[in-house]
Amino acid sequence: MSGFKNSPPNVADSPNSVRFGFTPQSENWNGRFAMLGFLSIILIEFFSGQGFLHFWGIL
Repeated sequence: MSGFKNSPPNVADSPNSVRFGFTPQSENWNGRFAMLGFLSIILIEFFSGQGFLHFWGIL
C-alpha cells in the first residue's frame, strides 16, 4: 500500500464542529446548551432568592 496517499482530515469531522441535522455533534451541542440553561436557572434562583417562575412573573 505504498502507492496510496493519505488525504488530510476534513475539518467538519471535528467533534466540536457545528453541523445541521441529526448528528452526534448536534447532540453534543444540545447537551452543552442544556447545561448552560440549567446553570443559569440555578444562578437566578440563588441570587434572586425566588424560584425561576416567580422571578419571571409566571407564578
